Amino acid sequence: MIQPTLSFKENLKLLPSIDTLARIELIGATGDVMASIENQPGKQGSLVVYQYLSQEFGEINAEAAQHGLEVFAEHTADAKARPGAHPNIDHLLSILDGSDTLQVRLVQA
Repeated sequence: MIQPTLSFKENLKLLPSIDTLARIELIGATGDVMASIENQPGKQGSLVVYQYLSQEFGEINAEAAQHGLEVFAEHTADAKARPGAHPNIDHLLSILDGSDTLQVRLVQA
């Protein structure tokens, strides 16, 4: 597991490649797809983080969510100040607030 720095950009350099992924699907307790993160510009940072969290924790539980917020670094404070501006960080914050654990489905390209 990485030790996150205070820089999201620097943290991304420490994480595995997403070259083979088309997208990630976040699966709720009922088995429904709650969100999808596509491998496209503007979303790739989140895709990298969620793939990493899935590999390290097996699911997005409270421990994974806390670690993920540390990896998102400076973007976490912005997400807290502007709910809805960073939906992929909002998922992690929601889990820490008591929402259900999310499963991660990796969809290969």
